[in-house]
Amino acid sequence: MSSKPKVLMIVTLDTKAVEAKFIRQVLESEGVDVIHLDASIRESTDPNVEIPPEAIAAAAGKTIQEVRDLRHEGKCQAVMIEGAVKCALQAQAKHGFSGIIGVGGSMGTALGTVVMQAFPYGLAKVMVSTMASGFTRPFVGAKDIIMVNPVCDIAGLNSITRDVFRNAAIATAAMAKNYSPVRTEPKPLIAMTTLSTTDRCTVRVRKSLEQKGYEVMVFHTLGTGGMAMDQIVRERDVAAVVDVSLVEINDYLNNGLCSAGPDRAKAALDKGVPVIFAPGNADFMVSGPLDVAKAQFPGKRYHVHNQALTAVRTEAGELQRLARHMGELIANAKGPVSFFVPLKGFSHHDSPEGHLHDPSLCPVFSQALKKALPASVPLTEFNCHINDPQFADAIVEQVLAYTRQGQPAAA
Repeated sequence: MSSKPKVLMIVTLDTKAVEAKFIRQVLESEGVDVIHLDASIRESTDPNVEIPPEAIAAAAGKTIQEVRDLRHEGKCQAVMIEGAVKCALQAQAKHGFSGIIGVGGSMGTALGTVVMQAFPYGLAKVMVSTMASGFTRPFVGAKDIIMVNPVCDIAGLNSITRDVFRNAAIATAAMAKNYSPVRTEPKPLIAMTTLSTTDRCTVRVRKSLEQKGYEVMVFHTLGTGGMAMDQIVRERDVAAVVDVSLVEINDYLNNGLCSAGPDRAKAALDKGVPVIFAPGNADFMVSGPLDVAKAQFPGKRYHVHNQALTAVRTEAGELQRLARHMGELIANAKGPVSFFVPLKGFSHHDSPEGHLHDPSLCPVFSQALKKALPASVPLTEFNCHINDPQFADAIVEQVLAYTRQGQPAAA
């Protein structure tokens, strides 16, 4: 194969042969080589495809006939996803992909995006999908996958889909031709969480650390942001984590909209990366429109953030539950951890200018946390608000202590 950039094309030929041929022609005309992964379960229409269904099934320990004999689309799909990921990574090791493009309905999108999620950030990932008009989170997850809406069903070519497929292929080829793998940055990397309600704190921390020679990645904690941060921590050499927006953990415990699941925050703790925690945004849970929020969390205090989202005030019970959960997570930490607690408010909502301010509740969380944390983890209380400069400056000093000396600062 030539020295041109290589693009992995994920399209099932048993149902989308016309679309696959068209997209391949566009990609090749744009100057990239194509490796076609065909996860068809019914008979494929091209025996010369680079990664055929037989190879995909074999990578999962079955023959393609054994897959067909399962006679259950979900079970067949599971086998082909397993094999497709293995085959794609083997092909990556051999060819070195610069981009991936997929086309599919719900089944093809599920398979294609699972494969894409196995590849690193920065490598182009384009999924033309009938699910792209709104139902995207299960497919995109925490990765940089571009979802393209074909408008029509993926059933042959017409004046709309021809343009959509062409645009998606040209975009993939352009990104592939300009792709270069991640290179090690000379700057130490800091990963940090935030929401707009703690923005004054995190902006000050980010700017201070950048001035001191750090690279700072900030993640917006609305469900996938923390998941993305955890994935970055697993994949890259992160010097420290500043996890000062815990709304995703709080929402996991209380069935809020921004839950990032039970593993949120475990990546750094398991890897031994130094972590500074603060209870930013723990003063509220996130629900839907006001009527939904009142039904889900009756008798609470509410702040309508917009028509779609309502902040629901946490009370003593929720804060104590969060403290216990954080203690359980941190008990298994393999690296240094510090916990900073501002006693005058956890977010802009929890401030005199906000709508959910309750200064009596910050000490409740702090007292519960003191009981829950391992004795080896310092808890530092600050007589200020989370958005006050002194709090941000203390975080910066702790980052410096962890990353320059390798030891936590004294509590």
